[in-house]
Amino acid sequence: MSAPRIAFFGTPDIAVFVLDELSKAGIRPSLVITNPDRPVGRKMLLTPPSAKVWATEHDIKIFQPESLNNAGVMERLTKEKFDLFVVVAYGTIIPKALLVIPKYGTLNVHPSLLPRLRGPSPIRTAILNDMRETGVTVMLMDEEMDHGPIIADEKIEIAKDEWPMRGRELDERLSRAGGCLLVRVIPAWLGGRCVARAQNHADATFCKKITKADGELDLGADPMPTGRQAYQNLLKIRAYDGWPGTFFFFEKDGKKVRIKITDAELAPDGSLNILKVIPEGKKEMSYGDFL
Repeated sequence: MSAPRIAFFGTPDIAVFVLDELSKAGIRPSLVITNPDRPVGRKMLLTPPSAKVWATEHDIKIFQPESLNNAGVMERLTKEKFDLFVVVAYGTIIPKALLVIPKYGTLNVHPSLLPRLRGPSPIRTAILNDMRETGVTVMLMDEEMDHGPIIADEKIEIAKDEWPMRGRELDERLSRAGGCLLVRVIPAWLGGRCVARAQNHADATFCKKITKADGELDLGADPMPTGRQAYQNLLKIRAYDGWPGTFFFFEKDGKKVRIKITDAELAPDGSLNILKVIPEGKKEMSYGDFL
């Protein structure tokens, strides 16, 4: 069989980790479909998504439609006669009419052991819920969210001395594992050597979309919680690493100042030990210097 024509739908760093693993194995998409450039940061600079940067560096065609629900998108993707679509954290719902365009359907890499943790934040929710055993799933997409039949999955257990991992570290660990699993699945799927199995929908659990407000910590009257509360706060700090980040408010001269936490650990006595912070309007510093 000649090299399959694949269109890859993906947007953030998570998608790039999967693209890296595919490229290492000689599986290169013919087209990368990603979200449009968006304003980012305080200066609102127009910034390309990570998948676009990757595709540009690898000389792969890029398509950035504002919406997938238009005739032009359907016409283009039909005309190019793709064998397979692959979706990894695209960030927009893909209509059923597009999912069925390619000869072999649309595969999705999902960073959980489906049907557990369906939804938009499985990696960060796994940390938040103290789920040290997690994994990745390759499924055949249907019109419902994370609902399609499973083609392959793989458990990933995090070592005790690595837990709780920071969110961005687990993003990469699971995404690269998903990319490696996809490398094995694609030739078997196209060659008719594997069969998709239905999920047990009765066992499904769900995770929510994370917002900036979710990052606020309630440290209580004592700024250093202990025991279970300290551990729950540490899980939150690690889970929300990068985005949305965790923060608390510090009252100074009758005014509340937002303090972002960038690093923390548990002290030997089980209390929360905040290591580094970014006070509003200032650079990162040690928590001791801030106090």
